[in-house]
Amino acid sequence: MKNKSAETPASAAAPTRADAEAAVRTLLRWAGDDPTRDGLIETPGRVVRAYEEYFRGYHDDPEAILQKTFEEIEGYDEMIVLRGIRFESHCEHHMAPIIGHAWVGYIPNGRVVGISKLARVVETYAKRLQIQEKMTSQIANTIEKVLSPQGVAVVIKAEHHCMTARGVHKPGTDLVTSRMLGVFRDNAITRQEFLSMID
Repeated sequence: MKNKSAETPASAAAPTRADAEAAVRTLLRWAGDDPTRDGLIETPGRVVRAYEEYFRGYHDDPEAILQKTFEEIEGYDEMIVLRGIRFESHCEHHMAPIIGHAWVGYIPNGRVVGISKLARVVETYAKRLQIQEKMTSQIANTIEKVLSPQGVAVVIKAEHHCMTARGVHKPGTDLVTSRMLGVFRDNAITRQEFLSMID
């Protein structure tokens, strides 16, 4: 008799591209259109390619991005802030766009990381289904874990299309979240210095 616990259920197998395209055709029919008409015939393939871009963050390891650091910094121990990192994400509740900017700061503890790596960490977490509060914490926690700096600060401002383009329809509103660790949490002056750099 086979051990059922050792078997992989069919439902656990990763869907194929064909499965994904079929799902898009189903949604088109459900919306009331005809996926076989000329204007929509290539839409399933386009949507799947777009989703590959939207959600490519699931294939990247944010901790690995921060592994290469530089220790020849002549004792530099002041704040480093990368401002206004634009990102596009999607909310996990409606799969609607989240468009915003992130401000990421840290105070090094003997080593620094290339600034493009900070932007890539933001991008990796953004390219997953998200809620902004979780994304803010993920960015800060990852930087703290890998770099072990004196402190990390992250602020995100974003517009959520799940409430601006649907639901309550309140365009022009944005959500602001922050995560302060280490000296940014413990020292009000340091925290205020960081916050003063946010546009």
